[in-house]
Amino acid sequence: MPALARATTVAGLPATLLQLPQGDQLTVVHHGAQVLSWVSGGRERLYLSPRSHLDGERPIRGGIPVCFPQFNQRGPLPKHGFVRQLPWTPQAPHLHDDAAHLSFALVHGAATRAYWDHAFEARLQIELRPGQLQVALCVHNLDARPLAFTGALHSYLAVQDIAQTALQGLAGRAEWDAVRDQHGHGAETLRFGDEFDRVYSAAPAPLTLHDGAQRLRIAQDEAWANTVVWNPGAARCAQMDDMPTDAWHHFVCVEAAQVHQPITIAPGEVWQAAQQLQLA
Repeated sequence: MPALARATTVAGLPATLLQLPQGDQLTVVHHGAQVLSWVSGGRERLYLSPRSHLDGERPIRGGIPVCFPQFNQRGPLPKHGFVRQLPWTPQAPHLHDDAAHLSFALVHGAATRAYWDHAFEARLQIELRPGQLQVALCVHNLDARPLAFTGALHSYLAVQDIAQTALQGLAGRAEWDAVRDQHGHGAETLRFGDEFDRVYSAAPAPLTLHDGAQRLRIAQDEAWANTVVWNPGAARCAQMDDMPTDAWHHFVCVEAAQVHQPITIAPGEVWQAAQQLQLA
C-alpha cells in the first residue's frame, strides 16, 4: 500500500497532506511552502502557535518556516526574507510504500522583484519516512550575476515542557549569545528557562533533543555553516501578538542556518542543503 497525498486546506489556505501507511503524517501549506505539522510516533513533533496569522499575507508562527534570502534583520529585506510570505507551487508527489516525496517551487517574478532584484528559482524538497523527516532548500541562480544570501530552516520543535528539555551535541562549538552579545563556546548540555537566542558553528555530528523520555536526532548538511537555537522565554513571549503567553513552555527552535557569512552562488549554479529530523 503506497503513501497517500491529497489536497486540503488549513484555515482556508491551500495545503497538501502526506500520510504513510504506518501512520506518519505531514501537512504543508503552499503559503511559504511551510511544513506546519509532522505527526510521528503517535504525537505532534512540530509546534504551531494557535494564534498564528493564517491570512495568506503574514508569516506563520511555527512549523518549519523557510527564511530566504535574508536571516533575521541582517539586511534591507523584511525580517527573515520574503519567501515565507509568498505562495509556492506544489509539484507532483512521489509516493512509495515507505516514503513520500513532495517538492515546492518559487520562481522569480513581479512578486519577488518587489523585494529583491534577482532572477532565481527556489525549491523546497520534503522527504517523509517512518520516524524521519528531511527538508531541503535548493536555490538555482538564474541571473547573469552572483547571488548572495543568508537564511535558515527555522524549525519549531514541539516539547512537553521546556524546563525538562535539553539539547546535546554543540559542546565546544563557537557560540554567539545574541541576547547578551557575548561570544564563547557551547556547553555539553543546553537547557532553557530565560530567553535563549544563540548562533553556533554547526557541529559535524547530529544533535540530540531530550524531551523528557523522548529523543529527537537533528542533523544538517555541511553546506549550512550555523545552527541557531532559540526560545523566547516568558517576557519576550508575552510581547508577541501571535503566541500565547505560555507558548515558550512548549517548543524550542533548532535551525539549520547561514547567519554570519552569506552563501554566494555563481550564475547558473545551484546550492542545496537539508535538515534531517529522526526519532531516536
